[in-house]
Amino acid sequence: MSEQPRRRPAAGAGNKPNKPNKSAKPYRRPQKDPVRMLAFEVLRAVDERDAYANLVLPPLLRKARQDESFQARDAALATELVYGTLRRQGTYDAVIKACIDRPLREVDPPVLDVLSLGAHQLLGTRIPTHAAVSASVELARVVLGDGRAKFVNAVLRKIAAHDLDGWLERVAPPYEEDAEEHLAVFHSHPRWIVSALWDALGGGRAGIEDLLEADNERPEVTLVARPGRSTPEELLEAVGEESALPGRWSPYAVRMAEGGEPGALEAVRDGSAGVQDEGSQLVAMALAAVPVEGRDERWLDGCAGPGGKAALLAALAAGRGAFLLASEKQPHRARLVERALAGNPGPYQVIAADGTRPPWLPGSFDRVLMDVPCSGLGALRRRPEARWRRRPEDLEGFAPLQRGLLREALSAVRVGGVVGYATCSPHLAETRVVVDDVLKGRGAGADPVSAELIDARPFMAGVPGLGDGPDVQLWPHLHGTDAMYLALLRRTA
Repeated sequence: MSEQPRRRPAAGAGNKPNKPNKSAKPYRRPQKDPVRMLAFEVLRAVDERDAYANLVLPPLLRKARQDESFQARDAALATELVYGTLRRQGTYDAVIKACIDRPLREVDPPVLDVLSLGAHQLLGTRIPTHAAVSASVELARVVLGDGRAKFVNAVLRKIAAHDLDGWLERVAPPYEEDAEEHLAVFHSHPRWIVSALWDALGGGRAGIEDLLEADNERPEVTLVARPGRSTPEELLEAVGEESALPGRWSPYAVRMAEGGEPGALEAVRDGSAGVQDEGSQLVAMALAAVPVEGRDERWLDGCAGPGGKAALLAALAAGRGAFLLASEKQPHRARLVERALAGNPGPYQVIAADGTRPPWLPGSFDRVLMDVPCSGLGALRRRPEARWRRRPEDLEGFAPLQRGLLREALSAVRVGGVVGYATCSPHLAETRVVVDDVLKGRGAGADPVSAELIDARPFMAGVPGLGDGPDVQLWPHLHGTDAMYLALLRRTA
């Protein structure tokens, strides 16, 4: 596809001047649509800078709202266009590929973003076909130019020939011929992630399809009322009875069922409440609920950033007169932890330190939470772009760090104390394999650790579908939470 217009031959250079075309339509300047321009800007940031939509979109929406003509419905549409396009990117890529005469990689990324936004309007929303095509072509004229806008128009008209179900029948292989690829295209996940989630989940087709569908749903915003500083009843009243629901499993949780802006709540602004997935709350609560004999005065959050679990742990510790040390390797994330813990009624300290080379002495703590860095495959509902950004080899990079952090956590806790190993990923290589390797001393220079697994299920009382134990894997489709993993270990010597 040529991106430069053809040069018009110069008059007097052996060519007659072109006569004016009286039937040609006058040139019309393209009109900027603020909603679609905003959505396009977010997609470009995700592609060009590896940005996360949940960090880029809010400030752009705040800026857009400074114009009184930008209404709440515009913000809602922009949000749907961004997240819907990112979640369904794999499916839309397959559809676009079927409508062009070149490999997808040869389409310029900005053109592909406009096409994907158009495909989502056509196949994933109730926007009328003519409006979806014309608005997308107008966007293309603004950001790409008239030449490439014609290409966008041609492709979108081909896409409009079928609805989503019709396209899936055409671009997804039959389940019986290639189950993983069928699910990958049908539910818009990379094939390797489908395979990994299926292995972790076990079971048949229904379970994996329910999980993949849940990954493509917009998650509720969940708040936590930090004990001693606010109550769920106060949060429910602040959010409004029509817009709020109690948590499913955590007694401190409030769900903003109708959406809304949590930052507008005074309790969130002053830190007495926070935004925190219910699975994350359950992990912190489970660690705090395990009985320990003797001293229970010093708690550690060894990977505390950005501070949600640390703030809940600090509040729970304060209720028992215990001290929390929150450690985070990255200084800028340590500052986020400071902000989350500010105002906690009990004693705490935040430090910037590497959990694999800790400044504390062995056996210093009674409880340790180690929520390790991971692939983030458990939060694909919230960060849909992560599914396209991650690669299988990324797990190899996380593996030594995860094992090192767990070993140091078991060293940091006293005999009889408890460690919670947590990760926001259900991938077996980041969950059970890590725990087994550390306990059995697998790995270069590693020795077996004197610790035993504790059955974590009783410490998530009332939560169904926790499997055979002793560890716990939460699931979006079963629990409405991120896919958090938790193993509880007690040091024995």
